[in-house]
Amino acid sequence: MEFIETPLAGAFLIAGDPLRDARGAFARTFCQEEFVAAGLFRAIAQCSVSHNPRIGTLRGMHFQEDPYAEDKIVACTRGAIFDAIVDLREGSPTFGKPFAKELTPDAFLSIYVPRGFAHGFQTLAPDSVVSYAMSEPYRPEAAAGIRWDDPDVGIAWPLPSPSLSERDAALPTVAEWSRARGTRATAR
Repeated sequence: MEFIETPLAGAFLIAGDPLRDARGAFARTFCQEEFVAAGLFRAIAQCSVSHNPRIGTLRGMHFQEDPYAEDKIVACTRGAIFDAIVDLREGSPTFGKPFAKELTPDAFLSIYVPRGFAHGFQTLAPDSVVSYAMSEPYRPEAAAGIRWDDPDVGIAWPLPSPSLSERDAALPTVAEWSRARGTRATAR
């Protein structure tokens, strides 16, 4: 495994090191020893999967509030996704800044999303499947999010007119979320 730094401190791309032969390929997606050595979370509390039949489906931008903030490892196991994260850590020099990467199964690439970041993705292929490993179990009372199209964040989503849930369409901007929390932080 290789941990590749992103422009957002604490967030990493994780490159698998696949062993290939005539049967295909095999690679690790998590190794507790390597994650601990890299200063990342050491235990997985919950795993989830998302099946997305249509191109253009957008899920996000989600996170859990403290005290249930979570670290995530996100991978695309079928199809293709445009995966995006936003730094929401108060006081961070990259607060409100996004990072995005296309993920596919063939690339053996996943993304490590640290606590304090929002996460979302848009499907680029039909029948895309996304796998998540989280450091904390899901807590509905801590579930939160920010708008996928917040102009102050400026994520360059690849497909126009995404398919969204009502909940995701109604999420606040980063500025609205910050004001509701009583902080002054704003994107960019």
